[in-house]
Amino acid sequence: MGTYGLKSHIWNNRLKTVILLAGFPFLMLMICFAFALVISAFDNPDIGQGFENAFELLPVLVPIALAVSLLWWVIAFFAHQGIIDATTGAHVLDRRTSPRVWNLLENLCISRGITMPTLRMIDTDVRNAFASGIREKHYSITVTRGLVESLDDAELEAVLAHELTHIRNRDVQLLVIAAVFVGVISLVGDLLVRSPRALLYTSGRSRRSSSSSSGKGGGGAIILILVAVAIFILARFLAIALRFAVSRRREYLADAGAAELTRNPDAMIGALRKISGHSELKAPSQVQQMFIDLPQASGLAGLFASHPPIEDRIAALVDYAGGMDIAISPRIEGPTGGPPEIGRDAGRPPLPGPGPGAGPWG
Repeated sequence: MGTYGLKSHIWNNRLKTVILLAGFPFLMLMICFAFALVISAFDNPDIGQGFENAFELLPVLVPIALAVSLLWWVIAFFAHQGIIDATTGAHVLDRRTSPRVWNLLENLCISRGITMPTLRMIDTDVRNAFASGIREKHYSITVTRGLVESLDDAELEAVLAHELTHIRNRDVQLLVIAAVFVGVISLVGDLLVRSPRALLYTSGRSRRSSSSSSGKGGGGAIILILVAVAIFILARFLAIALRFAVSRRREYLADAGAAELTRNPDAMIGALRKISGHSELKAPSQVQQMFIDLPQASGLAGLFASHPPIEDRIAALVDYAGGMDIAISPRIEGPTGGPPEIGRDAGRPPLPGPGPGAGPWG
């Protein structure tokens, strides 16, 4: 077994995966009931009768929803990497086309007895990287050309070690599962939430037709559709909330794993410094959650960001991994009056690492 990655974090990710899998049928049941309300509204019943009709329709709609969800899962399970490659423009690298990156990744994997993931590259000047995959032996690490060209070997090795830690800690599995949930719920919700006028117009026309022909219209169609829209909106927010089941702490832990794998926290700090301000890569939001860095939104939206600020990550590497960052460390005079040393603990002997639970990595 590998010696990097915190076991408690791996267990926590697996527990979250089980919870997400258990919660998905509940969200699908909500959506089925909302669709049943819409179908029931076309007959323009009163509100009570509309809800009764919706409950009667559930046994018919649930098997259809399960079949569609199963098809979605099969596609996501076998084709998610192809979808990611198509949306980002990534292509596979080998030892011949990119010996430098290949050798760095291979050496890291050999040193820890890890199966080497597939290596991919995106041809862009942006500096970013991410890991993806669900199954063992089908994991992948993707880097951008700008990242490879701007980082030295030690820094590039640290980034690769960071992504390997995501794979070992099962972060990639949880991210892909959450992305699938968000995708299926959002897709179904958009069918109704983005076109309420058409549904209301159809229900109104059905109500007028029913009233003119038999005079028995209950007038509850609009209310039933509004309730269905509210259910869809709630389901969509719950699906989006699944993204936040993946804690921002995963990036701190991956940084720590990179420092442990390479024994060089300064390289990880240097890589983050060079990535900062150059990491904005266009991709679907579900894929952006996997990036090593995602630029922070300003204002209140930043509170819900999926990545911690790079400054905080660098500070954690300085405080808990013994790293040194010239950009944030004050210069002080040396103990003998010589040239100034760098770092707030300059001149002190190295301190032992923190115990379990200390700092943002606990």
